[in-house]
Amino acid sequence: MKGKSESEGEGGGLARFGAYIKANEPFDFVVQDLSKLSTDFTLTRLVAQQYASADSIASNIEEGYGRGSRKAYTQFFVIARGSAQETMGRYQRFKHWIPQETIDLRTPLCREIIPILTATIKKLRELEKAK
Repeated sequence: MKGKSESEGEGGGLARFGAYIKANEPFDFVVQDLSKLSTDFTLTRLVAQQYASADSIASNIEEGYGRGSRKAYTQFFVIARGSAQETMGRYQRFKHWIPQETIDLRTPLCREIIPILTATIKKLRELEKAK
């Protein structure tokens, strides 16, 4: 794995990884979809958890990449996959406060990210075993 600085560069490292590119999108959508709900005291915790889980998808990929070991990278992918699942599930529970059309637009993105991460985890584990 290359140094973390390459992840920032155009065309390098993480910038070319499809799951990472997609992993940044849920956070932007959460900000867009839930910012008005964050003023509702009864929803403060749920909204904060959705922000955190959506942010965690990309941030765990970044952290794993920065660790520099395949084993650590794999573990952070597992965490990122769990965060994608969590974000998707909570979007579905937000049906009481946001339009179903919004939920129907957001959950497929998580459904795209999860299998990419699963395939990557499998590949990294195979490479680790082959060492």
